[in-house]
Amino acid sequence: MLQKYLMLFFISMVPLIELRLAVPMAVGMDLPYIPALIVCVLGNMLPVPIIYFFARKVLIWGSNKAAIGKICRFFLTKGERAGQKLMAKTGRFGLFMALLLFVGVPIPGTGAWTGTLAASFLNMGIKSTALSVSLGVILSGTIMALGSMGVFHIFGL
Repeated sequence: MLQKYLMLFFISMVPLIELRLAVPMAVGMDLPYIPALIVCVLGNMLPVPIIYFFARKVLIWGSNKAAIGKICRFFLTKGERAGQKLMAKTGRFGLFMALLLFVGVPIPGTGAWTGTLAASFLNMGIKSTALSVSLGVILSGTIMALGSMGVFHIFGL
């Protein structure tokens, strides 16, 4: 049992797939929903402070290096675009909710990694970022769990 939870924890940390894969796996393994969601959320949130404080600096540093420059520029552009979109749609006042919803929509590219990187570009603050992203991760995990359990099928979605 511990082995399954550890696997979910580490899968939740992987960029782009995050808990969008881990939560359906937990449902498929018949693990209890609440403990599985907690493990997935913790795994997904563990990299957030590291991303917030260091990812942007590492990407800027690596953007002019021959071996990693292309991928660093890709992620810099992605983070800047995500931040600009959030700011354009919400302004400073609605940024918290916009980030929560951005992370909460369970599609690839809108998870904790991208949301945290965008928040760091916008200098949102680590406390606001962590709270907004964690609530978004919980929302995303809940949506994925409900979808994995077939709840949306009942409503014809």
